[in-house]
Amino acid sequence: MILPELNADLDRLPAVALLGPRQAGKTTLALAIGERLDAVYLDLESEQDQAKLASPELYLGERLDRLVILDEVHRVPGLFPVLRGLIDRGRRQGRRAGLYLLLGSASLDLLKQASESLAGRIAYRELTPFTAAEIPAESLGRLWLRGGFPDSFLATDEAASLRWRQDFVRTYLEREVPLFGGRIGPEMLRRLWGMLAHGQGSLLNSARLAASLGMDVRTVNRYVDLLTELFLVRRLQPWHANVGKRLTRSPKLYVRDSGILHALLAIRDEENLLSHPIAGASWEGFVIESLIAAGRDAHPYFYRTAAGAELDLLLVLPGGEVWAVEIKRSLSPKPGRGFHSARADVAPARSFVVYPGVDSYPIEAGVEAISLRGLCALVAGASLNTSPSPLVGEGRGEG
Repeated sequence: MILPELNADLDRLPAVALLGPRQAGKTTLALAIGERLDAVYLDLESEQDQAKLASPELYLGERLDRLVILDEVHRVPGLFPVLRGLIDRGRRQGRRAGLYLLLGSASLDLLKQASESLAGRIAYRELTPFTAAEIPAESLGRLWLRGGFPDSFLATDEAASLRWRQDFVRTYLEREVPLFGGRIGPEMLRRLWGMLAHGQGSLLNSARLAASLGMDVRTVNRYVDLLTELFLVRRLQPWHANVGKRLTRSPKLYVRDSGILHALLAIRDEENLLSHPIAGASWEGFVIESLIAAGRDAHPYFYRTAAGAELDLLLVLPGGEVWAVEIKRSLSPKPGRGFHSARADVAPARSFVVYPGVDSYPIEAGVEAISLRGLCALVAGASLNTSPSPLVGEGRGEG
């Protein structure tokens, strides 16, 4: 689904950054593009490929007539000023688009480096693991259980899928996080990640987490930030407006991939998931991730007041229209009083209740029950009709 957008970006801009967690499929997608365009591919985790860039101006300057794919580009931060000079040289030679496709698995780090050097020359796209809009309807339960990472979702059985996810978690704890400045041990970080999993969809309470782990609050916040930057955790911000109410100001935290969430909680199969206390919060996070991915440039929030008015998700579309979403795991969804109070405060243009069924029908005036895939399609269409061009040379909010 992202391939046409990437091709369009490469046709009009000199550089495109494709961001997302490891193992989401960035390299596979980039190589498919590269094969069509006869691109040069460099893996900057490879010592051999890094050696080719011992003199980057020389090596890359001789390849201004081809697309160059730089995988894990944040490993070589000093490269970005060089790319700026080469892009400007390419423009003087008449090559104004399709010079570099940059792949990265750490959002803010890469965005900061790129925006400082490549302002006005780069667009950003995020490749998520599979979402509800990308798989057949009959596979939705498997996607929720296993998550969207291709090797997990496509595993031969549940045991193999769980082993892959457990290995994924271990790799991040032991290898990836330390590369980005992590200084606490893997076991302590696993405890933090596990506590976030147990509190899926809860408000961030750094003091409580710090007290439970025996850390200071700054350390907890630093590691929550890092897990967010690595696309593993989402910090969903509260929506604020002048509604004359006391509004919640702390963000909600979600483990972004439902399969990773279940691995952290040792949930083995569907029966185990459905009987687990986290099932409702897991489904909520699963729905939120799919809708945010479908909305692309829509801005996601939640809404909560001290009096109990609450909306699970508010999507502010690029044109400014606000959609309210309540998430229920019941085949007979009935929004509560808090939902109605929040709607009165926010006055959204459209209101939906997402549920596990397949039919769409009105619950009451202005509120529609809808399937997850159905709402993904509506959100994607609304974003497409009102969406501006992808951000050029600017950071993108994590939401």
